[in-house]
Amino acid sequence: MGSVVRVCAFFALTAIAGCQTAKGDFCQIAHPIRLSQQAIDAMSDEEVKEALAHNRLGARLCKWKP
Repeated sequence: MGSVVRVCAFFALTAIAGCQTAKGDFCQIAHPIRLSQQAIDAMSDEEVKEALAHNRLGARLCKWKP
């Protein structure tokens, strides 16, 4: 359960930081979200969608690789 709390906290902090930074700054402060299968299984559908959206944004803006 602790990993779900950490993921939720990460989303909240990323959302706050994302609102206050320029597009280039996102690539400097954000990192891909990589979760274990156990953590993914414990997440809600909405949390999974948010993690995927975050990683897709990073792939587009920062050239992250899957």
